[in-house]
Amino acid sequence: MAAGRKGELVPRPSKKVEYDIRFASAGAKKGWRDLVATMRNPMADAWDFLTRTPTANTPTNYRLKGELGTVQRGGQSFERWQHKPTLKGSARIWFYLDDRTVFLEAVHTSHPYETK
Repeated sequence: MAAGRKGELVPRPSKKVEYDIRFASAGAKKGWRDLVATMRNPMADAWDFLTRTPTANTPTNYRLKGELGTVQRGGQSFERWQHKPTLKGSARIWFYLDDRTVFLEAVHTSHPYETK
């Protein structure tokens, strides 16, 4: 077994019951990066929530309604969820689940126009 380099980041192991998180778009990746740069602790909490309980209905996590309530990907229809990293902030994370994977579809740094 090769020795690790000094200062090398130790990856966090995931639990068997946790979900994977993946980007579903380049825009989601950019939005995630921007939010982490401006609100690191709430985004770490969002990561924990989305890997553990992404379908829990809370004041900051819920299914979107109406036309925004579903998303089409690869010929399949998925329920679209919204997560707010903070209760009073305007940032929003739109995601859907496919099996044990949370796909971040859009990460909005401010309140999305579609839900105003």
